Amino acid sequence: MNGLPAQAWLNTLLVLLQDAQLALLQLWHALGLTGDSHGQPAWPWARRIAGETLLIDLGLARQLAWSLGVLAVTLVLVVLAVAWRRHRGVLLAVAALALILAPWPSPSLLLSAAAPTSFHTSPTGFSVNAIARGAEVYAHHCAACHGEDGRGEGPLAASLSRWPPTLVSPLLARRADGDLFWHVVDGMRDARGQATMPAFGGAISDADTWAVLDYMKALAAGTGAVANGSWPTPLLLPDTPVRCGDDAPLTLAQWRGGQRVRVVAFDGDPQSLPGLDPRFQTLLLTRDGTVPRDIPQLRADCVAASSQAWGAFARIAGVSIDKLGGTELLADRDGWLRARGAPGERGWSEADMVCKSGTPARESRGLAGLDGLTALLLKMDAERVRFVKGGFVH
Repeated sequence: MNGLPAQAWLNTLLVLLQDAQLALLQLWHALGLTGDSHGQPAWPWARRIAGETLLIDLGLARQLAWSLGVLAVTLVLVVLAVAWRRHRGVLLAVAALALILAPWPSPSLLLSAAAPTSFHTSPTGFSVNAIARGAEVYAHHCAACHGEDGRGEGPLAASLSRWPPTLVSPLLARRADGDLFWHVVDGMRDARGQATMPAFGGAISDADTWAVLDYMKALAAGTGAVANGSWPTPLLLPDTPVRCGDDAPLTLAQWRGGQRVRVVAFDGDPQSLPGLDPRFQTLLLTRDGTVPRDIPQLRADCVAASSQAWGAFARIAGVSIDKLGGTELLADRDGWLRARGAPGERGWSEADMVCKSGTPARESRGLAGLDGLTALLLKMDAERVRFVKGGFVH
């Protein structure tokens, strides 16, 4: 669904392009050539390199890669020409010819529109508290047009000049967070300059705007899971305070990038909880964020210590808060949620994957004969998420 093609060069190219643009932005800001916008350095140009386009257009990506390679060789030839007078003319001629013959991609295809906030990052860290706050903002300002499920079919949608885009779209979700932030605060207009979405900058604070973007991610996952059985784009394990026994509280984000996590929504029956498994950290969800006293030993090691976690995970799972009990979610070592187990299910299988990247046939054969959970965990490890959002590889 969201994995990059097998070519390692494409992943490297996208990372280099993003790093180069970020470095240029920081340099411009340090030199005082650009100011701040909404608390972060403002991108001063109207265009940026469209990494998300390169992901789906390998021909364009190859053109750019070859052109950058030619540019690197040209720079080497220029340096040699400066140091080697005797052959300076030949070296400069070869360099010029190489630049002329390079397969430079069309700027109209390579570049996309940018906003001052295009390279901004969300301060929320994608947390359950932000999702809960975003749900309130969305219900008040967004649901009338985009619909309660985010599919663009709200009660006011038919009265608009242009039908609202669905939030359950891989193409929309691949837009940079900073671009989506700008669309909310500044509104959207068509080619004739007519407003297709009002600007909410005067009605919603920056913090609430970032929060509603977090909620939109959770909403897209839940709606996609119900409609298609999978999520339109990868989703991180949302951050929440965590308490493990008598240890000092920590945050769930500290587990991202280090270990697998199994999230279990406790439905009131201690015996329904799965036993602890050394292959992942088990996180218990309860409605009030506390550990029930009657949990048997070796049934739950940690609990999400936030009353907002239950509702946030219910939205992600695509169920009502009254039906979340018994649901399980699995996150991989990099912190991406990958699989969902429905209440009452026995065992795990590949059908429980809600975030897939596609398995080569030879890898699938290697999983034969294993129990469902082991095969699923190995599949998650083998298929690491490589998701491009706004040109950045996550």
